Amino acid sequence: MHVEIWSDVMCPFCYIGKRKFEIALARFPEKENIHVVWRSFQLSPDMKTDPTKNINQFLAEHKGINLQEAKRMNDYVTNMASEVGLIYHFENAIVANSFNAHRFTHFAKAYGKQNEAEEKLFHAYFTDGKNTDDIQTLMQLCKEIELDAATLEKELESGMYVDEVRTDLAEANQLGIRGVPFFLFNRKLAISGAQDPDIFLKAMTKAFNEWRVLNPEEELL
Repeated sequence: MHVEIWSDVMCPFCYIGKRKFEIALARFPEKENIHVVWRSFQLSPDMKTDPTKNINQFLAEHKGINLQEAKRMNDYVTNMASEVGLIYHFENAIVANSFNAHRFTHFAKAYGKQNEAEEKLFHAYFTDGKNTDDIQTLMQLCKEIELDAATLEKELESGMYVDEVRTDLAEANQLGIRGVPFFLFNRKLAISGAQDPDIFLKAMTKAFNEWRVLNPEEELL
C-alpha cells in the first residue's frame, strides 16, 4: 500500500512529522507492505537563496515580527523536535529555495533511496546548517547515501527532475493542500500535520485493511 507524503525541506514540522510517522510505521505489523513516496511541496516557492541570512531573520521579515519573536517561535519548534530526538539549530539554518533539493529526492527515488535522501536533507538543513540549494552540498549528500554524485550533478545541470517536482506541486494544488506535512494513505485517507504516532498508526491500519480487501490477489511480502 502506498503512503504519499507531501513535504518541504525547509518545513520544521515536516521533519517532526517524518519521525512520528516512522515511530508509527515501526509498530505496524505489516510495515513491509507499506511503500512510502515523498512528494514535493514548497512553502515559499519565490524564496531567494541567501547564505548570508539565517532562518530567524527570514521568519521575522516574512511574518513582520521582530527577531526576538521569531527566535521564540523557532525555540518552541526546537523543543517539539527534541521530543522525538531531533536537534534543530535555527540560528545556523540557511535561507534556501527548496526546488533543487526536491529534484535531488526524485533522483534518489529513481534508485530506491528517496527516504534516505529526505532524511539527509532535513538533517543538513535543520541540524548542520548547510545550504540545501547548493549543488556541491547535494552532491555530498548523494555520496552519503551511496549514489553517484557525478551523475546527480550532470542530471541537475541538464534540467532533469524539474517536471517531476512541478507535477507534485500541481497535484498538491489540485488536492487542496495548503500546508505540510500532508499524508495520503492509499489515495483515500488523509492526515495533515505532525500528528501523534497513534493517529498515524490508526489511519495506516484502517487504510491498509481497506486496501487488503480490494487487492486480495496481491501477495503480502
